[in-house]
Amino acid sequence: MLDFAHTVTTHVHEVSPRVLDGLRGHGFSDEDILDAVQIIGFFNYYTRLADALGVDPEPDTPPS
Repeated sequence: MLDFAHTVTTHVHEVSPRVLDGLRGHGFSDEDILDAVQIIGFFNYYTRLADALGVDPEPDTPPS
């Protein structure tokens, strides 16, 4: 799944039915794959948004 996440992030056009079949062969259901793609996409979106706006998602703040 980590290799899949990397591929979705860096070379999404390389995701093919064969890649998805490979995940299924490792026991992932279609629902698992959909969940993974949604989470991967969200984090990619959030990272790009934060980077483009210069937002530090975890600013260094002293504990209260």
